[in-house]
Amino acid sequence: MNRKDLAAKVADRTDLDPRQADAAIDAVLEAIMAGVTDGERVSLGGFGTFERRTRAARAGRNPQTGEPITIAATVAPAFKPASAFKQSVAGG
Repeated sequence: MNRKDLAAKVADRTDLDPRQADAAIDAVLEAIMAGVTDGERVSLGGFGTFERRTRAARAGRNPQTGEPITIAATVAPAFKPASAFKQSVAGG
C-alpha cells in the first residue's frame, strides 16, 4: 500500500475527500516526526510507540582492508509495535 492508497482508505472510513484525508495523514506524520525530533515518545494505543534512540559509538572493521575503525554514535528514530498490533500481524 502506498500513500495514495492509504489516503483513499482513510477517505472511505471518515467521509473526507481524498485531498482532506491526505492532509490529515500529513498532519499526523508531521506531528509524530516533530515529537520524536524533540525527544518525546509518541504513543498510539493499540498501534505502537515512536521514539528517538541513541546508538553508542562502537568498534568495527573496514570490509575492504580489515582495518579497525570507530563507528560514530548516531541518533535514529525507532518504532516499537504494540502487542495488539503484533498479534494482528501474526494472525491471532
